[in-house]
Amino acid sequence: MPLGALRPTPLVEQATERLREQITNGEWTVGTKLPGENSLAQILGVGRSTVREALRTLAGAGLVQARQGAGVFVIAAEPQEDWPTRLRRAAVTDVYEVRVLIEVEAARMAAQRRTDDDLVALDEALAGRRGAAQAGNAEFVDADIALHAAVVSAAHNPVLTGLFAEFVPVLRQGLIDLVELLDLRSEDPNHGDDAHALLVAAIARADAETAGRTLREELKQTLERLRAI
Repeated sequence: MPLGALRPTPLVEQATERLREQITNGEWTVGTKLPGENSLAQILGVGRSTVREALRTLAGAGLVQARQGAGVFVIAAEPQEDWPTRLRRAAVTDVYEVRVLIEVEAARMAAQRRTDDDLVALDEALAGRRGAAQAGNAEFVDADIALHAAVVSAAHNPVLTGLFAEFVPVLRQGLIDLVELLDLRSEDPNHGDDAHALLVAAIARADAETAGRTLREELKQTLERLRAI
């Protein structure tokens, strides 16, 4: 695909996409040195600053690399997926396996680090989950996730909190599908209440071992159900 002058706006996005196409379509193969900034600016009909920003974006995607005194070279034919994109594309069972690893340790940490405010938040989240028992499946799943988020928050590790937040969109849809496909709430609208109450109680009394074990058992039961779908 030959390069050509771009439309007026948005220039950086257009320049990035046009250069990306040259790479992903095989016009510029791995190892190829790209034309200089001046040449690219002239071909695309933009300023050097626009070309520079486009190249920076491509470098961030893992497609090109600037080498001091040598120029910019193609180092990959496909862009690297960012973490949220990779999660969206992943199998929900794979995501859930990692969730088990993260949340079990978070529950143990929460039992050791929780504050009075955390205990209030956990009690409120448990009450919210119970209150959602008479609501639809999506609302119930949202309330369930809110309780798990409160547990992770009580661990007081911002990396864990941020990582759990990244998992939520994939987990939410997977859990809704699970509840609906297996009709888990037909006989017990507040499915899993006992385990969640035990979890909150264990955290409240600073029992890290029981908190971790309780959550592991609860999550693993759900994981097995997801695998069986």
